[in-house]
Amino acid sequence: MILTVTPNPSLDRTYEVPVLERGAVLRAAADRLDPGGKGVNVSRAVAAAGVRTTAVLPLGGPDGTLLAELLAAQGVDVTAVSISGHTRSNVSIVEPDATLTKVNTPGPALTAAESALLLATVPTGAERPAWIAGCGSLPPGLPPHWYADLVARARTAGARIALDTSGPALAQALPARPDLVAPNAAELAEATGRPLYTLGDVAAAAQQLRSRGAGAVLASLGADGQLLVSAEGILHGTAPVAAVRSTAGAGDAALAGFLVAGGCGPQALASALAHGAAAVRLPGSAMPAPADLRPEAVRITLRPPLDRYLSEPAVPGVPGSRSAVQVESAGPPADPTDPTDPTGPVEPTAV
Repeated sequence: MILTVTPNPSLDRTYEVPVLERGAVLRAAADRLDPGGKGVNVSRAVAAAGVRTTAVLPLGGPDGTLLAELLAAQGVDVTAVSISGHTRSNVSIVEPDATLTKVNTPGPALTAAESALLLATVPTGAERPAWIAGCGSLPPGLPPHWYADLVARARTAGARIALDTSGPALAQALPARPDLVAPNAAELAEATGRPLYTLGDVAAAAQQLRSRGAGAVLASLGADGQLLVSAEGILHGTAPVAAVRSTAGAGDAALAGFLVAGGCGPQALASALAHGAAAVRLPGSAMPAPADLRPEAVRITLRPPLDRYLSEPAVPGVPGSRSAVQVESAGPPADPTDPTDPTGPVEPTAV
């Protein structure tokens, strides 16, 4: 069983439009409503994979009630902490070329009592989840060290814990020694204060997070695939997608794929890639089912070419740097290795 904790869940409304034009009346070609929040999406993808999951989350108001109903319909067990505020709603607008524009609200402020109750709801009894995943932003009222407290709670429960967060919440959680952190390139650059131009730069930044307490780092690099850095070494994988429909929730689907396949090694990385690639082919933040996966398209590099340039570099403190910074501006590659290392397909295996 995989348990997720989402301190700031949402209802996600997605509209597909021909073009996003400021000041115009837009007519959506399609729209959908999904349960949202990074941990919620992880639970949805885990349930779609046929693995039991429980989502722990604060809920309030009519949108909170609807969110719980939508999750139950998707096979997710919900453990709700009732709050006085109202669950937030977010809006995503997707254009035909998969350009995604998101409007995220801050979410309701949680009181000290609600924050403590949310943390206390994480199980410490007889039922022991294989993984606890704490994901997403912290709502107003939760201190930056809240995820560090969650790591300690997971240790008490005897579970491994994965974190997918950023900023001060990630920085303050690292000394608590989470088993896994799952940043994207921009978050990794920001967390380490170093620009990422090559796979070697990503690997070095991931090792920096490991030196600060992370057991393993699963870095999502968009079109450049994913890099897994752990005590066992460095693995890189890709899963090409011919046509992207929506990138919303793809990273969450990838984390779910990684966890349901055991949470370590090449099989788990292959599963993460297959789930992430499947998610971007689906509308809105829909989570993939087994029939959507294409494991034959996944390629895992056992010894990655660390001198390979990223198609979307990331520079800390530069908004939009993943697309604005030119690869040609990169300095010398970090720790290059032989780019002829063998690669091959690895089928995801759920455990």
